[in-house]
Amino acid sequence: MSADLETRLSRRVKQIKISATKEMPMIAARVGGCVSLGQGIPSFMTPPHVVDAVCRALREDPAAGKYSLQPGMPALRVAAAELLRAEKDLPADPEREVAITVGGMEGLLCAMLTLIGPGDEVIVPEPFYPSHVEQILMAEGTPVFAPLRRSDWGLDVDAVAAAITPRTKAVIISSPHNPTGAVFAKADLLALAELALKHGIFVICDDTYDALTYDNAAAFSLMSVPELRHLLIGVFSFSKRFALTGWRVGFLWAREELLNQMLKIHDAAAICAPTPAQIAALASLSGPQDVFAAMRVELEKRRDLICARLTAMAGRFSFVRPHGAFYVMAKAEFSVLDSRDLALRLIREAKVITIPGGAFGPGGEGHVRLSFGGAEAEIETACDRMAAWANQL
Repeated sequence: MSADLETRLSRRVKQIKISATKEMPMIAARVGGCVSLGQGIPSFMTPPHVVDAVCRALREDPAAGKYSLQPGMPALRVAAAELLRAEKDLPADPEREVAITVGGMEGLLCAMLTLIGPGDEVIVPEPFYPSHVEQILMAEGTPVFAPLRRSDWGLDVDAVAAAITPRTKAVIISSPHNPTGAVFAKADLLALAELALKHGIFVICDDTYDALTYDNAAAFSLMSVPELRHLLIGVFSFSKRFALTGWRVGFLWAREELLNQMLKIHDAAAICAPTPAQIAALASLSGPQDVFAAMRVELEKRRDLICARLTAMAGRFSFVRPHGAFYVMAKAEFSVLDSRDLALRLIREAKVITIPGGAFGPGGEGHVRLSFGGAEAEIETACDRMAAWANQL
């Protein structure tokens, strides 16, 4: 970068960076022939009934290719509110408390830019989802890390309590968790709720993976705690649960007076979520649900497969079995320079894409994050290559 351009850039853009989840596939594309356990994309196609609904709307409804209302299509907001009522016991008002966003990411950004400014601190359990940190920095706030328990990647409420200062504005929680696949215990989440109430701290719930849990267990969400709702912002995504990653559609819940403030950011950044994507989301919520239940069953099978393959690499890699999302952190049990070097070696020498654990915070160093969102054949091929590579060390 030229010195002239460097002096003209905003401090905001200079302190954020592209995430490793995007960088590693770009490096691998130059190497060629790689198989991916990298970016978190479920392999499933958009279900046929969703495609049909969008195509039919585009052919028959003149409004389908135009802006929707700024907070989203009324029918989709009603369906989203019904989902919150059914799954979180949250009596959401679709007109005043729900807004449709450009994926969960824009919802998170609306929350950050509404709540956070210079001098404000946000507590982030780590390892963390990198975009949470980049968005805090974009808002010119300060991320403060609260380490997860290293034994099981569980939420350490004492670490959160120790991170609270007079400048703490919010804490962000994601369970099921990216990058570890942990599902935080209800008791720990309720203890965190008590902390938030005691100190008046906002809680941003990133519930992107809330439907993707395994072993016949459900994830508890703080959205289910009535006493906390005046301090809550819920962010939800259609991407993972409904295989709509490329459609870029999600939704927000917050109490009316807070949501009205976030809608200012939404209006300035996006105007509205893409109308065809909202139609796809509505078809996903209102159409047959068996296809999505089958996706979760398939992901659980893939979880079991990758865990079995990693178990067979004992002595080379160790891991904590994930109970949600579609990620597992694999720890190198051999000498590595750092996790980035490990991930680059896996690309160049094994032709397997992984994400360096250090990109998710200090607790991820020495690990690589593996996604089991891909097809079983991809997982098998990638694990074959990793095992052969590790055995040659």
